[in-house]
Parts: sequence; C-alpha cells; structure tokens
Amino acid sequence: MNTIVQISLDLTNIDEALETAAMAMRAGVDWLEAGTPLILAEGLHGVKKLREAFPGIPIVADLKTMDGGYLEAEMMAKAGATHVVVMARAHAETIKCVVKAGTDFGAKVMGDNLGCLDMIEAAKWLEELGCDYVIHHIGYDERRGIAAQGKRMPSPLDQLKEVVNAVKIPVQAVGGLSLEQAIQCPAYGAPLVVLGAPLTIDADAFKTADGNLEQSLRLICEKIHAYGDVIIHK
Repeated sequence: MNTIVQISLDLTNIDEALETAAMAMRAGVDWLEAGTPLILAEGLHGVKKLREAFPGIPIVADLKTMDGGYLEAEMMAKAGATHVVVMARAHAETIKCVVKAGTDFGAKVMGDNLGCLDMIEAAKWLEELGCDYVIHHIGYDERRGIAAQGKRMPSPLDQLKEVVNAVKIPVQAVGGLSLEQAIQCPAYGAPLVVLGAPLTIDADAFKTADGNLEQSLRLICEKIHAYGDVIIHK
C-alpha cells in the first residue's frame, strides 16, 4: 500500500488543533488524528469541527477504548471519524464490539498494543478479532519513566519488524519517534507513519511545538511519500 502520513493533534484547544491541521495539510499530511488530549478537552465537538473544516480527509479518533466499545465507536463515527482506536488490553468482547460498530457505521478499527506484555502476540490477537490496522505503541509515560531511571528509552522500532511480520494488516509505529526514525518506518514494513510528540507537539506542554514546523513536516512528508509502496504480507 502507499505510504500515509498522519499527524497526531495531541492538543487541548480546538482552535489550535484546527490551525495545526491546516498547516499539516499544506505540508502534505494525509490523515488527521484527534489525539486523546483533544478528545478529552473537546469531545465529539472537536471531531465534528475537524470534519467540517476538512471534508474528505481521513480522521482518526484516538479514543483508546477500553469498554463500552460499540457506543464509543458509533458516536465518533457519526461525528465524522473514519478510524477509531481500541486497546489490545481491553476485553475481547469490547474489541469485537468496536469492530462491529466500525462495520455498521463505516469506520475502520485500529487496535493499539500499548502496555501489552507480549506486543507481537497482541498484534496477532487484534488482527484475529477483526481490527483493520495495528498500532505498535510505546507509551508516553513508559518512555519518560524509564528514561528518568537512567535507562535506555524504549522505541517502537525495537520490535517493529517482528510485529509487521506477524500480521497481514498494516502497522503503524507510535511513541516518541525522532524525525529520522519516523522516516525509516516504511523500510520496516510499516506504511502508516504518525507524527506527534516530540516532532510536532511540545511533549511537556501539549501545545504546538515552536520552530519551523511546517517546513519540517513538508520534508518528512516528501521523504515518506517518496518511499513508494510498502508490501503488506498476505
């Protein structure tokens, strides 16, 4: 499949999110993500505002659903989300409910393996339960907590190839990727590249990062799109 660049709008203000999204679109980003902080701050209204401002653009609602799967997915799909996120550590029935709602309301389901003891097996399980994509995710708190102990900060690239090889659906790597690492993702077999903290969002304040963000995003998009097709295992 073609490489896709997604920006995570991990912001707490819809006006700033809309401004950042517009800038990202100019830079060549393909998908918008209503990040968890934005959904907590603005709820369904934030997703609706993004949909109104960017008709036809895929919007990922990073719900991190753990329970009440059908209703959460239904609400976000009706608000304009094209993709919803459910956690691998949720009960199997919750994941099945999100998948069912996705089918009923035309949304794709992204299964997130954040916090799983065996992230490879979790990815397989998400695929078996009907998810359309796997998010291979090293969490914000996990990364910072381990680094604070003076240990090497974990990266989603550590097991990305193994996760990609374990499933037949597209994989996305998430979790503190540097610019260079984000650009490498397609070479690992992961066509969906998400850009968030620390690339586009201030990782401490959860606001748009300072500096020439648009130019940086354009560079990243050009390099990722130039990679071409990524073969998904069948």
